[in-house]
Amino acid sequence: MSRYKLIALAIVFAAFERVPAQVTFTSETKLVIVNVSVKDKSGNPVPNLKKEDFEVTEDGKKQAVDVFEFEKLSNDLLPAVADQNAPKQLEERVTPAPKPVAPAAPAAPASVTGSLETSKRKDRRLLAMFFDMTTMPQFDQLRAVEQATKFIKEQMTSSDLIQIMNYGTKLNVLQEFTDDRELLLNTLDHMVIGEGAELAGAAATTGAENDDTGTFTQDDTEFNIFNTDRQLAAITDAVKMLAAFPEKKAMIYFSSGIPKNGIDNQSQLRAATAAATRANVAIYPVDARGLVASAPGGDATSASPKGTGAQSGSLQSGRISSMNDTQETITTLAADTGGKALLDNNDLTLGMKDAQNDLSSYYILGYYSNNSAEDGKYRHIKVRLTNAQLASNTKALEYKEGYYASKVFQKFTAADKEQQLQEALTLGDPLNDLPLVLEADYFRVAPGRYFVPISVKIPGSDVTLVKKGALQTLDFDFVGMVRDMEGKTINNMPNWATLGVRDEITVSLKDNEAAQLEKHNFQYDTGLTLPPGKYDVRFLARENQTGKMGTFETSLTVPDLNTEKSLRVSSIIYSSDRKPATATVGAANSDRRALANDPLIESGQKMAPSITRAFRKDQTMYVYFEVYDPTPDEQKTPNVTADVELMRGARKVYASTPEDVTKLDGGRPGVARFLFQIPMAKFPAGQYTTQVNIFDTTGKKFATPRNAIYVLPEETAAAAEPTAPAQPNQ
Repeated sequence: MSRYKLIALAIVFAAFERVPAQVTFTSETKLVIVNVSVKDKSGNPVPNLKKEDFEVTEDGKKQAVDVFEFEKLSNDLLPAVADQNAPKQLEERVTPAPKPVAPAAPAAPASVTGSLETSKRKDRRLLAMFFDMTTMPQFDQLRAVEQATKFIKEQMTSSDLIQIMNYGTKLNVLQEFTDDRELLLNTLDHMVIGEGAELAGAAATTGAENDDTGTFTQDDTEFNIFNTDRQLAAITDAVKMLAAFPEKKAMIYFSSGIPKNGIDNQSQLRAATAAATRANVAIYPVDARGLVASAPGGDATSASPKGTGAQSGSLQSGRISSMNDTQETITTLAADTGGKALLDNNDLTLGMKDAQNDLSSYYILGYYSNNSAEDGKYRHIKVRLTNAQLASNTKALEYKEGYYASKVFQKFTAADKEQQLQEALTLGDPLNDLPLVLEADYFRVAPGRYFVPISVKIPGSDVTLVKKGALQTLDFDFVGMVRDMEGKTINNMPNWATLGVRDEITVSLKDNEAAQLEKHNFQYDTGLTLPPGKYDVRFLARENQTGKMGTFETSLTVPDLNTEKSLRVSSIIYSSDRKPATATVGAANSDRRALANDPLIESGQKMAPSITRAFRKDQTMYVYFEVYDPTPDEQKTPNVTADVELMRGARKVYASTPEDVTKLDGGRPGVARFLFQIPMAKFPAGQYTTQVNIFDTTGKKFATPRNAIYVLPEETAAAAEPTAPAQPNQ
């Protein structure tokens, strides 16, 4: 029987005279695995400890250790493999092999099957090589594969078991854990170079101040703009697959960095690191770009720049800033999971060697929890050495400090579901099964008070519909929290106290709309009122058919515009959706106060912000903003002028007719409102930069805020987006 196989008790009753069939009762207990690293003061592993030397508690209750193993890992190098083949040209490596290695199925959990043959992993070091092809241009992919090949040939030890995974359009396991170097080398040799490189090439230009291209730097659909965290989600899926193995693992993550794109979800990053921690996986990112020294005008992989960027230095500065941003995320992955990042080094094998050296000998402890409740709650684990003298001569023990119990969503009561929402919102381990993006803006509604509209978008491809009569419906729950950056709460509420952002929304679709569900995006809009300050915003959405939940966390700065000496301007809102307020605000349509305080409602029309700022050619782009307290002239009349420009790189391709405001809003003192309407039909698909030019003529003040927008190709334009009704919360 496997060392880690679950204990299952089955009682089978014989057939009685009144019972025509057998009845089987089964009972199952969950085995909890804890990997414990014990090192002396010099950092060397401490061998020869016994089960009695450890004490394990869960939520303060002592647990009986039923599984105890010592994994003794060696650093003895295997004989180097002679390179019998001449170096291959790039054209040869790019060509797919006639019989590529078929992706292997993910390993089954050790708690379910005994077929894992754990004895073969005894005293073995588990190294998973993960090639993220979507972040690496073709030459970086080639370099990563060649360096991994070099490591296997020259630096693999007798204790190493290596797995190979890649991520292009989906996550594939190309080779399960093995010490067969010939098999590993064959897998690397047949890996298709160039897969996903078009996404990497686009991502690499994101944020760079290259003032000539104006090319579309995201994939050609809004969904891929929407799915800003796909690399982090792939990492999360990979470490969840590795969780099936109870031993400690190191994942060597080959990439060219993970770019930022302006809609970054901090929760997705924390979910990836939390999943790795639970799975006992340390992530070792390896930047496949190596040491980069780019020319001011760019290399042969990019078009020649136009304008003055190369001469002024702004082009090179933008490239350096963009590269630093791509390295920041992978550095965080390493730091938060116990790994190390290899950056700016042409010898990529050093990153693999770091993972190899850090996985030293350790102990495996396993216990069957005496808490069988499947309540979904967090269980705290503590491990200590029972020998006081031994404990004083060792460093602090390294082990995972807890786990979450399982629970089936379909069995939740109404109280369970509400409690789950509140607990999930405050978890250090955020739930990200349901992708979503969020935008929070600000508008002054009174001295020292700002209305913060919050918009959330969810892709229709990730939700499940239920047939009800002639319509198909789905139910969402939304809950949000805000706290200031110092950890203090709003209105003296506890940390992450709710501010009334809580809604239950039902969306109904006709059959023809449901048939195009993958092209729909569901948008939810709400809002709250805050004083000036710096805040953390955390929002959670749950789809109630399957129980999938998504979390989005971001920072928000609400400036104190009353103290600003420069021109006082609100957030700039970009929208393609204006509907009657009664159709989009739902229960708030009878709340006159809510309608009056929402700056995005005018003349009964509600404007929904476009979070991804992606527009179809058949749409009109609305640009809305407010100017506060413009300087009056001698006749006490303000004189504010504004216009909107669109640029592709450094070339201006559109300028709106200037709009003059000489009369302030009657309902809100000191407010000048601007609304521009720009038909998108005349613009070719691609990325543009908008610049809003605002001038206070009397006060001699100006502002020129910029933002990126995207025009989608006609053939990939998404269908219209149903907007979930919501109630603004004041």
